[in-house]
Amino acid sequence: MTGRDADPSTRRPYDGCKRVLDVLGALVVLTLGAPLLALVALLVLVTHGRPVLFRHTRPGLHGELFDVVKFRTMRHPDPERGLVTDAQRLTRVGRWLRASSLDELPEFWNVLRGEMSVVGPRPHLVRYLALYTPEQARRHEVRPGITGLAQVRGRNALDWEAKFASDVEYVDRRSFLLDLRILLTTVRVVLTREGISAPGAATWHEFTGNAPSAAAPAAEGPAPTSAAAHPSGSSADDRDVVHRR
Repeated sequence: MTGRDADPSTRRPYDGCKRVLDVLGALVVLTLGAPLLALVALLVLVTHGRPVLFRHTRPGLHGELFDVVKFRTMRHPDPERGLVTDAQRLTRVGRWLRASSLDELPEFWNVLRGEMSVVGPRPHLVRYLALYTPEQARRHEVRPGITGLAQVRGRNALDWEAKFASDVEYVDRRSFLLDLRILLTTVRVVLTREGISAPGAATWHEFTGNAPSAAAPAAEGPAPTSAAAHPSGSSADDRDVVHRR
């Protein structure tokens, strides 16, 4: 079974309709938003250089890996120029792109490909797969989303326990009305710029399997590989993401 096939035991009648709505929504955004996408791409090219897009491997439906696509918000690491940490590498333009969520627009390509949904749990780092409890791992029973229940409840201001609880709640309660409410609330969250960064971090705190460690902010760069996972990284709980942008 591929990552794009739903487990019959966890499927709901809404899932088929949700996929159709995802495709239609992605087509509308990518088509009507093409001028905006081109403008943001040019802005990133001028301020950050190449590549314009940041790709990073993330686990999707049933934990199957895929490459999430975003606009770059950070400069490349350069110790000689003091560009090492997320806070040092994150540019003014990058902060604005994240605050406005414009850096997320390329993810609609992931939606069109069937790797993501418009609404669902945010895709986290591959190395977290080995740290989840069985209950937390249920977040992978659905496609990851561009926005989700955790994002409208606080984004990076939430601790990991609250994020995972919201993710599993979404899995259990997913419906058209819930998705619609999340989308409408997302507009308010983006406009008010709520929860962009975790307290005390430029982006977010690393998930260690227990409580988040304030001393270990996530890096936007390649993560160490393991026998069970591909390289991964993230910056901003994406604000769940970003890394080697």
